[in-house]
This record gives sequence, C-alpha cells and structure tokens, in this order.
Amino acid sequence: MTKLRLAIVGAGPAGIYTADILLRAERSFDVSIDLFDHLPAPYGLVRYGVAPDHPRIKGIITALREVLDSGGIRVFGNVRFGVDLTLDDLKQHYNAVVFATGAVRDADLDVPGIDLAGSYGAADFVSWYDGHPDVPRGWPLDAREVAVIGNGNVALDVARVLAKHADDLLPTEIPDNVYRLLKSSPVTDVHVFGRRGPTAVKFTPLELRELGEVPDVDMVVYDEDFDYDEHDREAIAGNKQVLVVDRVLQAWRQRPPGTASRRLHLHFYAKPLEIVDDGSGSVGAIRYERTAPDGQGGVVGTGEVREIPVQAVYRAVGYFGSPLPGVPFDERHGVIPNREGQVLADSGNDRVPGLYTTGWIKRGPVGLIGHTKSDAMETISHLINDLGDWWAPTRPEESAIVELLESRGIRYTDLEGWHRLDEHEIALGSAAGRARIKVVPRDEMVAISRAEA
Repeated sequence: MTKLRLAIVGAGPAGIYTADILLRAERSFDVSIDLFDHLPAPYGLVRYGVAPDHPRIKGIITALREVLDSGGIRVFGNVRFGVDLTLDDLKQHYNAVVFATGAVRDADLDVPGIDLAGSYGAADFVSWYDGHPDVPRGWPLDAREVAVIGNGNVALDVARVLAKHADDLLPTEIPDNVYRLLKSSPVTDVHVFGRRGPTAVKFTPLELRELGEVPDVDMVVYDEDFDYDEHDREAIAGNKQVLVVDRVLQAWRQRPPGTASRRLHLHFYAKPLEIVDDGSGSVGAIRYERTAPDGQGGVVGTGEVREIPVQAVYRAVGYFGSPLPGVPFDERHGVIPNREGQVLADSGNDRVPGLYTTGWIKRGPVGLIGHTKSDAMETISHLINDLGDWWAPTRPEESAIVELLESRGIRYTDLEGWHRLDEHEIALGSAAGRARIKVVPRDEMVAISRAEA
C-alpha cells in the first residue's frame, strides 16, 4: 500500500489539527506524520499568544495534547525551518509538506512617530508576558499613561494586562520575570483607541465583559460615542454579538464615577494621526482625529483634532505572516499564496507540487479555532486528491530524518520531552501555590526536555 510521509511545519493549532484530520480521513494509503516547530514546546499562539488570565482559552491545549498523545504523530521541536532543515531536505525525506507557521509579526501602522522610543508592537508585548523564549526578559514598564491602538481582542488583552494589578495575575501561569516588572509598573491610565464606533468593534463580548471585572480598575466610556445612527441601530438589532457588546458598554455608562487606582478608557471614533515626540525622541502624547458615522457602517473625518498625553503606545492593529526560505510569499498580504491550501508560485496561479498551507499563513490572521479546523480540512482534501503529484523522496524511512538532525547537532525536542517540560512547569507552580510557572530561557527548556538538566 502507498504510504504518505508528511512533514508539517508549525506545531500550533493549525498544524496539530491538520495532522489529526489527515489521520482520521478516509484514504487509500498509510500515513506517517512529522510535526516540526522552531520552539521547544508545541501549541504555538495558544501557549505564547493568549493572555495568561484566559484559562478557558488555554483549555484548548487539553484538546491539542490529546491529538499529540493519540499516536501517529512525531514532534520535533527546537528545529528552525530554513536553518536547521531546508525545503530541499524535506523533499529528500517526505512526499509533501504543509506549512502552518501562523502570523506572529505586528502589522504596520503608518502614522508619524510610530517609531519613537516607547512605541511598541502588541505582538512583541504579548510574547513577553507569555514567556516566549526568543524575546528579552525585560520590558520598559515606566509609563503612567498608555495608549493602545486597536479594537480587537489583542488590544483588549494588552490593555487589561497593562491595567491589571500584578497580584491578580498570580493564580495564572505568568512567568516570574513578568510578574515582577508588572508589579512595579506605575501605570494609572490605559487609553484604547478605535477609529470606528462601538457597534463596529472586533472584540468579543466575553473579552469586553472581562475588562469590567478587573479589580481596582474603573472602566471609562464617553457619552459622545453613543449617538447612534440608523446603521448602528440596525447592527444592534440584527446581530446578537453586537447587541451584547452594546449592553455591556451601556451598563458601564450608567456606573457612577469610580474611585479605583487605575482607569481603562475606551475611545471610539478616534483615528490616530501622530505619536507626538516629547522633545527627547520618546512618546509624549497621541494625537487623533475625531471621526463620525458615514451612515453606511464606515466613518469620515470631522477635522477635529485632539491630543492625550501618554508615555507609551502599543499598536494592536493585527498580525502579519513572515516569509519562509524557498517558499512563495505574498508580501502585500503576509500569506503564502495558495488556492484552497495548494501553494501557488510567485509568478502566477501555477500550483507548486508537494507544497500546502493552512491556518493564518494561508488566509491571514482572522478567525478562531473553528476556522482553523475548516481550513485544515480543505487543505487535506487537496493533499489526498493530489497523490499523483507527491514528491518521490530518496530516504523516506522514519529513521532518516532523525539521523539527519543528529548529524547536524540539532538539539531537537520530542513529545516525551514536552511531557517532561510540562511536568516540570507544573511542579514549579505547585511549589508556589500556582497552576504553573513557565520556564522561559530556550536553553533551559531544551535541557529539561532532553533530560540534560
């Protein structure tokens, strides 16, 4: 019987669900799957892109672990595609490869002053507070007033972590270095800016509700943002999610002035114009234009310019994919060009045999886990049907890739190693009365996983 040797690059939800769907699919061939990731631990943005005080979302890890533990999938962590392992290498050992590398860079925001000292990308900040091994241990938390630009869930996560008292994060798996720096933060006010109105936000009702439940943090909304037009009223009447968001915001409007030590302000109809220099090359304020509804769900500028003093700015305007060596890439959209998961050549619509993609690097950084699964199903259906176009590897035996990595001195981690690291982190947390304490340094993660520590 024909056997498919498949490499999947990316061990986040997209890669893991792709492997699971293929193993469960009706097919006329055997399957052997190897999952590669540049990080020593699996789960991608679920481990390194979700705020630590979201245990419900972290529960996705339980389902992902069940897939990995079900058998039929080998995991090779701490292996960098394009450095430790190339596309030519994969062609020698596999019939095809699926790229599921996600989107982890911050999208650009083209406003003057965005490169001033004190201006940061939200993705970098999220990686820091989630203990990503490849970001610095420190973070400059010295601003009393902070701006967050964006109206999606990441913007709310960033705003909440900045405004929340560090001690309220202790029950989570927040790394020790992150706790210590957040504990010393002098922040008093966090301002969140969105250029459209309350009925056009991208965050979910759950995320919004959680903001109002943060201890000793007052939610501040402004009456001028709730002069709804007919389009707004139709959106509220016709969409349950918009209705719930509006109810939460309206309830906050009715609250009496608070007395908390920190405040989280939501500014709608606010289009950033400039990050203002304080005179020393650092952030001193954010200047924005007041917008207004255009009657069709969009906004127009009013010409009214306002300015709020801040000493730090975080842009949370979306994620963006990164190119992979030897793989076609769409620089404009930050994705691998593809047709339903089949990779297309840079020069046009010609399909590249053996190359597939799924997840955010396939369709851009939109959608939740449900979209990731449907993405993977679409990609896998083509992979199965393209049997005649698979590569013919010269060394398809499963031992060959192990020999290659070891010959290059790659200190790869495997599934057993992840279990070892997982148990170690849980033990660290248990000793401190917490659920988990993440190990942050890459070398330490690898040493624990490989039983070298």
